[in-house]
Amino acid sequence: MASILAPVIVLSLWTHLMMLWMYATRIPAIRRTDLVLDRDAPRGSQMATLPSRVRWKSDNYTHLLEHPTVFYASALALAVMGEGDGRNTWIAWTYVALRVAHSLVQATINHIHLRFALFALSTFASLALTIRAALAWF
Repeated sequence: MASILAPVIVLSLWTHLMMLWMYATRIPAIRRTDLVLDRDAPRGSQMATLPSRVRWKSDNYTHLLEHPTVFYASALALAVMGEGDGRNTWIAWTYVALRVAHSLVQATINHIHLRFALFALSTFASLALTIRAALAWF
């Protein structure tokens, strides 16, 4: 079995943990503010009334459903092609570590410059995997 599947599974688990963290903070905040959920309110308008520290978890969960899809595609392609070991696995673990660090920064202190640096570094790791997958294919 390709060792690159381990970081894929770990990032998927992390995404679910972020979802749980989001709801663990969002639901109590909704109750504390006595927010009455309105199905006709514009998307996101009611959640925007919650405290920033609550919204940060939700923002990060959304981010984990966006850019990592490129990582998943490249990592799974490498695994299918039999190229999911060695350096590719190391790059995949680097990507996952950077995404987890990005999550922790965004969900706790939300320091924009640090968040961007982590995002940029993880993007380079994802790009490296994508290029390596393309080179393996061609």
